[in-house]
Amino acid sequence: MRSPTPNSVLTEAFGPNTGAALRLKEVLLVVAGVAALAITAKMRVPMWPVPITMQTFAVFVIGAAYGTRLGVGTVLAYLALGALGADVFTSSSATSNGIAYMAGPTGGYLAGFAVAAGIMGAFARRGWDQSIVRMGVAVFLSTAVVYTLGLAWMSYLFAADKGMAWVLQYGMVNFLPGDVLKLALAATLVPAVHLLTARKG
Repeated sequence: MRSPTPNSVLTEAFGPNTGAALRLKEVLLVVAGVAALAITAKMRVPMWPVPITMQTFAVFVIGAAYGTRLGVGTVLAYLALGALGADVFTSSSATSNGIAYMAGPTGGYLAGFAVAAGIMGAFARRGWDQSIVRMGVAVFLSTAVVYTLGLAWMSYLFAADKGMAWVLQYGMVNFLPGDVLKLALAATLVPAVHLLTARKG
């Protein structure tokens, strides 16, 4: 195990970082990340006013721990798996999946996941993931991007019929309490792992 440097991400502190062994490590990380995204999509945590999933938490942690290139690649691999019809999204099923599902209300949020992972990776590369405050800011900005893309697509689909107040309520406001929890968890967990890694390095 290597101690983290100001410009390293967590996954670079473990295992090989050169040659064919690095490629194998990256493949395994992508597989693990896709599995984490699929599992957390189905994990529902009871919370008011609506249950939340832990998927955005997984996106933020993967982006920070993997870096921009590998983090975005992992999210894109997850989206590609879903596009092929795998039941890996929060409300997907054997009869509702693939491209048709992705073009529905959650489409903008799914696209936002890839952008958010890239943002988290970029901040992590600058050492923001080693500070609770800076990690919290990075998660907040990434969350804002997810909502921007998600609400834009929901507005396109529903604003004309249901109005923007409905879009904001059911596309963002209901989920804000859960987002505060996920922000706190991500902002605490990643710096804590960095600190643990530094002590063992």
